[in-house]
Amino acid sequence: MATVYYTQNVNPDLIKGLKVGIIGYGSQGHAHAQNLKDSGVDVRVGLHAESKTRAKAEADGFQVPTVAELTQWADVLMFCTPDVPMASIYAKDVAPHLTEGKTLLFAHGFNVHFNRITPPEGVNVAMVAPKGPGHRLRAEFAGGNGMPALVAVYQDATGTAKEIALSYAWGIGSAKAGILETTFKEETETDLFGEQAVLCGGLSELIKAGFETLVEAGYQPEAAYFECLHETKLIVDLLYEGGLSYMRYSISDTAEWGDYVAGPKVINSQSRAAMKELLADIQSGKFADEWVKENEAGRPKMNEIRRRERSHQLESVGQELRGMMPFITAKVAPDQV
Repeated sequence: MATVYYTQNVNPDLIKGLKVGIIGYGSQGHAHAQNLKDSGVDVRVGLHAESKTRAKAEADGFQVPTVAELTQWADVLMFCTPDVPMASIYAKDVAPHLTEGKTLLFAHGFNVHFNRITPPEGVNVAMVAPKGPGHRLRAEFAGGNGMPALVAVYQDATGTAKEIALSYAWGIGSAKAGILETTFKEETETDLFGEQAVLCGGLSELIKAGFETLVEAGYQPEAAYFECLHETKLIVDLLYEGGLSYMRYSISDTAEWGDYVAGPKVINSQSRAAMKELLADIQSGKFADEWVKENEAGRPKMNEIRRRERSHQLESVGQELRGMMPFITAKVAPDQV
């Protein structure tokens, strides 16, 4: 049975008595910093001198030293940078200034689990991983709620690593929603698998395949868009609120029957074998190695795939339809504006 911690299991005064540094001010970093600040924690944001988010962090009321300066000042350092550049940031700006008794926190276990970062023995190494994007973490906190998070301890140098991590999780609001205890290995491998097989890779390909099947059969692209993409939110909301059973209770009997008899035809033994292959590549470190090499090469494959995907008919049809829906605040990726 999983161990889950809530507000009554955490000591808020612990994180309030420590100096906390957030490395990065992107999707996760801004939410962590602002939530901690609102929780009464002494927090600063560390960025390099040319960072594009420096002005935003300063405008939000934070002191913004360099990462090296932040490392020397802080008792607790949380890494909220992208996975690939994190190792070089650690080696250049953090490692030379680490002293015994400090606590390193990570919002994702990628670099520690795959041995791209190896902290010295005298520091705590733990993880606080909110289960959602930063803007939702901030929105839930601002609304008086919280977002669930995972907590794990990799190295306990002081004997208080877990208590500090739990207190930090309270500071970002997660104690209200539940803090699930896990390991760096479990968080990293399940997170990567979920993204690839279900939440991002699997869902994206399923939506596109459904759209293409209908359009190729002669149906209007607009009708295909509504059926295969737009209505996914309605189903996901039901899943979020009550799981598979509540979703199936809420839809029509015809849709429920179609779920039972057609779903296994689409997600079949071949699909499950592919999922096991994905998981094996994650567990072995193959995926991590390939992703690091892709970044070191300047992301040629990713950039080409991104260009191709953004020109898909599904995207142009969707953008046009969303523009005619006053109940939706239509969004466009910043680099597409």
